[in-house]
Amino acid sequence: MVLGGGGFRFGIYIGMYAALRQAGKAPDVLLASCGGAIAAAIIHHLPDPEAQRQWLSSEEMYQFWCSLRATDSAALLGTLLRAAKRKLSSASAPVIPDLFNDYLFEIPPQLPFPAASGTSEVDVAIIGGKLLFGPEDVGQRRGQRKLYAETIFCNERAAAALRGMDSPLSDARWGEHAVARDMLIDGTVPVTEAARISISDMIYFRSAHYAGNEYIGGVVDLFPVEIARKLGEEVIMEFKEAFDQVFSIPAWRTVLGVDGNARLRYANSHLADMRIDSSDVSVVLEKQQLQQKIDWLRNRIELQMPPSYDIFAQHMRDQWQYGYERAQEALARPPRQQPLVRRASKYSKPLRSIEP
Repeated sequence: MVLGGGGFRFGIYIGMYAALRQAGKAPDVLLASCGGAIAAAIIHHLPDPEAQRQWLSSEEMYQFWCSLRATDSAALLGTLLRAAKRKLSSASAPVIPDLFNDYLFEIPPQLPFPAASGTSEVDVAIIGGKLLFGPEDVGQRRGQRKLYAETIFCNERAAAALRGMDSPLSDARWGEHAVARDMLIDGTVPVTEAARISISDMIYFRSAHYAGNEYIGGVVDLFPVEIARKLGEEVIMEFKEAFDQVFSIPAWRTVLGVDGNARLRYANSHLADMRIDSSDVSVVLEKQQLQQKIDWLRNRIELQMPPSYDIFAQHMRDQWQYGYERAQEALARPPRQQPLVRRASKYSKPLRSIEP
């Protein structure tokens, strides 16, 4: 099962997994990137689905959300100018980006992972990207230089299936990107540390430092359909919504040199044995995630937390329920039948929830 992204709506994956397990269709391997890696770590550490669900809305998770902070780089005008520059440029990763200092939010050192309880029922493979440059290279012209080595953090069982495989992005169809051909396999990194690496970003969070190396997160390959096929005989994937065209897609092009739209179209059309339709998630769960707040007077972008623990807990329950229901829909469809794209703006209704 691919847990591709999800951002701070990663609770949907916990619900999806619960529905699949209840139906006797639980995956053997979770292949996770970005926010999905947090869900994968929780599932790995807590075999009981009810314990997973409770941890989502735990006090520890709420305190983690509340401890996120904006950086000095989160100035509104500067952020908008950088976004406009990326939007207007068609170049593929023209210069080496500053992933060490140019980010909006600080992540606390302690991520919200529960202590391991019992024997895990599922293997976990988590995606990151080792940086092939250092702070001294920032701002230089890239030319043909490759900047990232896609890295899979996994156990030996998964490593045996992937060994010798090139990065899926090495295919010429993805253009003059900055991802190296060789894909790295690392079995030495604990699941929780791999998840921390995977949520590193190119806009929101700093690159992750671990064991003397720097990493960009799972954004280096949010749609690892080729890797999933290597890991399993049957693949469960989402049918994902379109990405933001103002910030996300230009950032992919500028930092990774990848056409995010083309990669998304490929992932959504690539044959999966079960497709879970989450294409309306940003409408149905519009408020059930971390919100950004614009402070015009202070020229700042801030994070707006749920004003109380009770509201936070309800939001996380909404995320779980969404994932559970979407997985149930997928289980009811005939095998290999592709879902219809949800016309979110017309047909989807947000979940009822406690509002601030």
